[in-house]
Amino acid sequence: MDQTADRKPGIVNRPNAVIVLAAGQGTRMKSTTPKVLHDMCGRPLLGHAIVAAEESEAQHIVTVIRHQRDRVAQMVTDFAPDVILADQDEIPGTGRAVQCGLEELIRQTGDCVGTVVVTSADVPLLSGRTLTSLTRAHEEAGNAVTVVTTIVEDATGYGRIVRTGGEVTAIVEHRDATEEQLAITEINAGIYAFDAEFLSKTLPTLGTDNDQGEVYLTDTIAAAIAQARKCGAFVLEDQWQAQGCNDRVQLADLRDEMNRRILDEHMRAGVSIISPATTYVDVDVTIAADARIEPGCILEGETVVEPFSVIGPHTTLRHTHIEEGVIFPHGFAFDTRVPAGTVVDPFTEIGPQSLTSTDSSHFPNSNQPISNSQHGSADRGE
Repeated sequence: MDQTADRKPGIVNRPNAVIVLAAGQGTRMKSTTPKVLHDMCGRPLLGHAIVAAEESEAQHIVTVIRHQRDRVAQMVTDFAPDVILADQDEIPGTGRAVQCGLEELIRQTGDCVGTVVVTSADVPLLSGRTLTSLTRAHEEAGNAVTVVTTIVEDATGYGRIVRTGGEVTAIVEHRDATEEQLAITEINAGIYAFDAEFLSKTLPTLGTDNDQGEVYLTDTIAAAIAQARKCGAFVLEDQWQAQGCNDRVQLADLRDEMNRRILDEHMRAGVSIISPATTYVDVDVTIAADARIEPGCILEGETVVEPFSVIGPHTTLRHTHIEEGVIFPHGFAFDTRVPAGTVVDPFTEIGPQSLTSTDSSHFPNSNQPISNSQHGSADRGE
């Protein structure tokens, strides 16, 4: 079936640009590592945001940075060299961050048309498919601004979506909200789609008349209404895609949810995972159908497990290629390849140049280091 048949003229279903906000310090993480570089299932938080932008097939991706600028810039350069880096200046606020990103995009590409999507580096479960759907909904509605929202039971800390007659009329930050507005359960996910021309003209007009003295991106809603432009909301049913990471408790919760989704995908593809509650698998791990993962296993990095292999219980594999029919209980392997049909003795450690086993005949000396892909070799953060 031709899936383009019902598209309106001019609807391209992909953003012209995605701007990822990654300038914040993340003080609640209590860490010398920038929040956006903390690891989640084999990628830094910022890495997940970049991958979502890539999956949306955006023409350009911009990452706005400031805190520990050089360290974050190096991660982006290693992870996705084509991403444009923009520096936020000393003027605080999300509105100013987006303005810095947009100005750098125009400076480097001369391009400021179509739809610009704004996301955050600390919303790791946001998918490229959602960004594509957001772009299409935004363009079909002819909006100047479309904000991603979701409904939650506890809206503490989030900006509230204010509607009048069903239409979005404002986004009020938690600290600036009235008692009546604090009762609202529809929240701002911090993800937006903008008409690029509207955004470039509006951002320089935003002020800092709020409790924090910051340039709020949410003030674009009021600006659009003042110009008689349309504002809309894209409501996410999957609340996890809107969940941000502000401290290590939230980081752990998000990691657990991402891991659950990774395991579900593998099991639906034919992998036997005996105890999902005790199994941890990174996003770039490949497991073939008919492989079996016993309880207590950790599979990291660019690990590959071929069919009919049995991993575990209690085995950790890091950047390791397990060939077909391997049995590997109670062990640890890294940067190596285990030949087909090998039965590895329990409590064996295998690396590129090492072998520790009670009976080395159970593992031939044919180890070959495995090269990491571009994304797999990024700074892991923690």
